[in-house]
Amino acid sequence: MARIADVRIREVRRLYDVKGWSMREIGEYFGVSLDAVTYFMRKHDIARRTTTESNRVQFERKSPSFIVRRSCSVHARDMSLIGAMLYWAEGHKRDTANGIDFANSDPDMAFLFFHFMKTRYILDQERLYFSVYHYSDQDLDAITRFWAKKLGVPVSAFRNSYKNMNPNMCARKLPYGVLHIRYNDKKILRDMLNLIEFYKSSYCVGGGAVNRTRL
Repeated sequence: MARIADVRIREVRRLYDVKGWSMREIGEYFGVSLDAVTYFMRKHDIARRTTTESNRVQFERKSPSFIVRRSCSVHARDMSLIGAMLYWAEGHKRDTANGIDFANSDPDMAFLFFHFMKTRYILDQERLYFSVYHYSDQDLDAITRFWAKKLGVPVSAFRNSYKNMNPNMCARKLPYGVLHIRYNDKKILRDMLNLIEFYKSSYCVGGGAVNRTRL
């Protein structure tokens, strides 16, 4: 069985610990079997990653499905601030989520957030979709057409809508339901949360909004 020479230990550590290569990739690089890599790592006390660690490394190595536009225009800066504040207020922010999920019933607010997304990112359209939360006595097709026209997207981009079968007739009725703007990529959620943290650290001290240029 082909083996990895002991003198290559520093290179193996660099590939595994620094570059995040898998044991299979290391084996292919050296032209040896997976068993040979396992033997080498055990012999030289190279700690293997846990499943959680392996998943994290693979996630970090994976290319994002979007591109952040590098525009320095006043409009782009304004939209970044607007989008961050809207998502801070109305977005799903748990870091365990699969991506962005912005929900609101206000057509103009939803339009503004979607405009922010198109301004900041080049998106993979296959990962972008829309859902509507509505009551059972509302026409989902009509609501979907309304949101599609408002946002300038095809009706086919809507899926996984939710119907409330027991509407509270005494409650305030939302004429267009609640729109969810969703994009499935955990890395775009991380970018969004980092953007929010940037503005928080820039303008908030001790719970109050401040102008840091005057501190």
